[in-house]
Amino acid sequence: MEWSVFSYSSRPVNRQETTHPGSALGITLIIMTLIGWSSVPLFLKHFSLQIDGWTSNGWRYGFSALLWAPVLIVCAWRRRLPAGLWKAALVPAVFNSIGQTCFAWAHYKIDPGLLTFGLRLQIVFVGVGAYLLFASERRLIRTWGYLIGATMVLGGTIGTMFLGESPPQGVQAFGILLAVGSGLFFAAYALSVRYYMHGMSSIIAFSAISQYTAVVMVVLMLLLGDDHGATAASLPTDQFLYLLLSAIIGIALGHVFYYASIARLGVAVSSGVVQLQPILVTAASWALFEERLTILQFLCGTIAICGAATMLFVQHRLARTDKALRDEAVPVED
Repeated sequence: MEWSVFSYSSRPVNRQETTHPGSALGITLIIMTLIGWSSVPLFLKHFSLQIDGWTSNGWRYGFSALLWAPVLIVCAWRRRLPAGLWKAALVPAVFNSIGQTCFAWAHYKIDPGLLTFGLRLQIVFVGVGAYLLFASERRLIRTWGYLIGATMVLGGTIGTMFLGESPPQGVQAFGILLAVGSGLFFAAYALSVRYYMHGMSSIIAFSAISQYTAVVMVVLMLLLGDDHGATAASLPTDQFLYLLLSAIIGIALGHVFYYASIARLGVAVSSGVVQLQPILVTAASWALFEERLTILQFLCGTIAICGAATMLFVQHRLARTDKALRDEAVPVED
């Protein structure tokens, strides 16, 4: 999954907030993550003119599953796979598959910039789901800072989607619906991973989910794709390699770099940096596909990004306060 980039859901498992100081390597890794994940919507938009969404998903996720399979093979050989891994990965994989399908097909209806701004609603969905599922999150979600940030995200995203040169209708309206739907299911994916796979390694958890997701994507491609997915194989060699490259950048290396940056910079910094993704995507889409957002749309999108950053800041500050209180409560031995 290429888009779980918010709050605690930025990782496949609920790991402890790191406090390691920033490093040059961590900064490099998070910048590479930002650039890599920003390139994915551009790749998908480019291929929307050449192959259908089922074929795009099938080849990309199928290839990505092959890249992640050695992780599981090595861990199984060393007998280090967590107990119940495959059962725990089932529900997250279902949500991930639906979210990925909506995400891919949205590129056939709307431009990448508008789509990625629309995905900001994911953080609101995550907040609502966390409030319902995890009692420990309710104090955070009730804070004024968090609620103000969520309101900024909601209002800014709605403004971005509906304040264009003309009201969205027809194909564009359906594309916006797909973008919001992908955010909803990606949020459900992140929450279900935390709920079902707590305590498991991020890399191992994502590897297992990728295998399930790949099976779904490949089956859908064989059943619904043009010429059962064979149209991708008929692409020019360079275009076919670009298709596989998009899988490496977005699904494979992107997550590795992101987890590694979290280990060095912490969740708050890493999650905050990737909030800049819509701006990079919009700028690149303007140059490549002549996408034009109105000033009001871009302003609303910026408000949504600032709102997401506010939510992350409030969460990080509250987590640090709680940690300080826990440290003070620990008795010191002479």
